[in-house]
Amino acid sequence: MYRNLSTPLRLAIIALTMWFAFPITLVAQEPAPAGQTAPAKKAPHKKTTWDTIKQGGIVMIPIGIMSVFTIYLVIDIYLRTSNKRLVPDEELDKARQLFMAGDYVNCYQVMKAVPCAFNNCIKYGLSFVGKGKEQTEEALLVEVGRENNRLQNRINYLSVIGVCAPMVGLVGTVVGMMGAFSSLGESGAGDTTKLSEHIGEVLVATASGLFIAIPAFMFFYILRNRLTAQMHWLEDEVTNMFRNMPYDHFYGLEIGEEVTYAALPNWVEADPNVSLAH
Repeated sequence: MYRNLSTPLRLAIIALTMWFAFPITLVAQEPAPAGQTAPAKKAPHKKTTWDTIKQGGIVMIPIGIMSVFTIYLVIDIYLRTSNKRLVPDEELDKARQLFMAGDYVNCYQVMKAVPCAFNNCIKYGLSFVGKGKEQTEEALLVEVGRENNRLQNRINYLSVIGVCAPMVGLVGTVVGMMGAFSSLGESGAGDTTKLSEHIGEVLVATASGLFIAIPAFMFFYILRNRLTAQMHWLEDEVTNMFRNMPYDHFYGLEIGEEVTYAALPNWVEADPNVSLAH
């Protein structure tokens, strides 16, 4: 099962596992009563991050899911916006060689065989060369925009997490405060054990929500700016391929396998002399 997971998800799980196992040293020692010698200092009590997370209560479950998803999205989007994924060198070389050879039909098939942002744009542009320069350039921009939207939709999830994580933490804060006042009413001010547990739940839940939201927002803006720069670069590479394209020789030709459904009206096929006004 683990082998079937994607690389970003594997890295996210490994990172969180290491973080949960990280020990936090907490030293607890009660003061000695008046007139008595203080006892020997107790050994430090090591508390793992997992112990702290359990103290946060049930809201730590959705916060934990959002933390895994955040790490996964950051790694996945960073890889998807890399130069090797958007414009692989080998695919760029293939396209250049086929364009210089004038083998546009074969180029369409080669681009179709390996889906990536660059190949998708070239393939879509070739399907419009028979309609002229203006429509071809417009088609290239449309396809670049489509690739941008596909990646931007993934980046937007980081913004959603950044907004929702503090709200979930706030729910834990409210639940913890309700428990704190309830325990205070039951046991009074003399017993602070349960009260301190609920206050710990409040603090852990609040801090955990912010701990997830701040990196999520930070990487949202970082990756969004990275995507914008990469899309400009992709657009330059694609438009350079179609520079000086001999569109006059392609007029009326269909390259590729784009399916079209529009046909002549059935009354035109039945009687070509019938006017559209009738």
